Amino acid sequence: MGQPTPATDDGWWRSAVIYQVYVRSFADGDGDGTGDLAGVRARLHYLAELGVDALWFNPWYRSPMKDGGYDVADYRAVDPAFGTLAEAEKLIAEARQAGIRTIVDIVPNHVSDQHPWFRAALAGGPERELFHFRPGRGEHGELPPNDWRSEFGGPAWTRLPDGDWYLHLFAPEQPDLNWAHPAVRQEHEDILRFWFERGVAGVRIDSAALLAKDPELPDFTEGRDPHPYVDRDELHDVYRAWRAVADEYGAVFVGEVWLPDTERFARYLRPDELHTAFNFNFMTCPWDAARLRTSIDDTLAEHAPVGAPATWVLCNHDVTRTVTRYGRADTGFDFATKAFGTPTDLALGTRRARAAALLSLALPGAVYVYQGEELGLPEADIPLDRIEDPMHARSGGTDPGRDGCRVPLPWAAGEPHAGFGGEPWLPQPDGWAAYAADRQAEDPASMLSLYRAAIRSRTEFGHGPLTWLPAPDGVLAFARADALCVVNLAETPVDLPDHSGLLLASGPLDTAGRLPADTAVWLRA
Repeated sequence: MGQPTPATDDGWWRSAVIYQVYVRSFADGDGDGTGDLAGVRARLHYLAELGVDALWFNPWYRSPMKDGGYDVADYRAVDPAFGTLAEAEKLIAEARQAGIRTIVDIVPNHVSDQHPWFRAALAGGPERELFHFRPGRGEHGELPPNDWRSEFGGPAWTRLPDGDWYLHLFAPEQPDLNWAHPAVRQEHEDILRFWFERGVAGVRIDSAALLAKDPELPDFTEGRDPHPYVDRDELHDVYRAWRAVADEYGAVFVGEVWLPDTERFARYLRPDELHTAFNFNFMTCPWDAARLRTSIDDTLAEHAPVGAPATWVLCNHDVTRTVTRYGRADTGFDFATKAFGTPTDLALGTRRARAAALLSLALPGAVYVYQGEELGLPEADIPLDRIEDPMHARSGGTDPGRDGCRVPLPWAAGEPHAGFGGEPWLPQPDGWAAYAADRQAEDPASMLSLYRAAIRSRTEFGHGPLTWLPAPDGVLAFARADALCVVNLAETPVDLPDHSGLLLASGPLDTAGRLPADTAVWLRA
């Protein structure tokens, strides 16, 4: 193929609305029950009408799919379940013609156990140096080399028939790479160039703070500083080298960085490292005005010293859907307390999710929208025998896993499987067609219509800073440029501040013109 014109960085990412596409569940173009690139290409008009600036694709690479594609066997090939590399190139080009950029997901911490490097390592080749192989402890090497635990539960080590153990911070099918080896660094820089040369405008970096490991691989000790595998200083050299590659193409990065230390978080966003990082603090906040305001203030404060824009997100492919989360009595978020069948008031959750959409889209920075959030989809209960997420099995069945937010989208109310395509790889709940995009497109009061209007109107807030306005307890009110955003998280209606006009509301005002509970408005100052 001829090399396309590289993407240009005109600062679009500072205030973009970016739509997350979980390909397997977006739209099925060939009728086999699995979403694919053909399905995305067929729905580009929908995404353009939604008004998004870019698409972030979860991994579409060749993979055994032991962890939803985050176990990559070949970073330069599209998995046959999704299509071909040629189709990916067409999708990138067609989306750009529609005014939509493409962001791909890179998974640098680990590869699939089917990756050629790991297969060669198992055969005893020099590729063993590209991973973390160690002899075990105990009299006969029967104990893991250290006490690290997998993010999915259980030990972070698996023993091979030859007696050695290998490290995997996630599933055993995802061996961790040794980022102290120059070949690992060179390979990933080459992978970045491969996709940038195909017109990709940016890269989302999975588990971005986990790559570097203490070479001694010591036992984990609470409070150990530096941490043996999280946020180690040597990692910043990796991202400086990546930034130099991205700057050649005018491309951008967004990092998945979970860190409680705001100062260390901001280090990843220095001008010669990553452009942006996900804001998990906001996503995990309960529906509480004081805690949301603190989260917003903290987020803006931690980004200010490095001049990086904040990002705002309500949900993603790893998190219980917003409607369900906000409809629970305890609206906090904790992976450890997810439970099967937690009672949810969907009507309440929907009202709050609508208000939260207006809140997030009014804040300064970029906004990420997970597919189906614009349809108001709730979390789905997946039958036990249909759960595929390894978190469920690795937890001994106590964690329901993340499949409930990954159920294939409903597109057409009157078609089989709600217009998704073939029989979906995850079962759609009864009544899923009620959320179908074609039905919502005709309803001016639907969640889809709200998102379309909000994305179209958010330019009213300009690019200026946020100024908090006086407001009653339980109410968030702020101004940006010539627009105001007011969100009522209290239990009773409140009067609106002085304004010259109503721009958009997440729900109707009461008969006295007041803002009801769990409702948000955008006002013209």
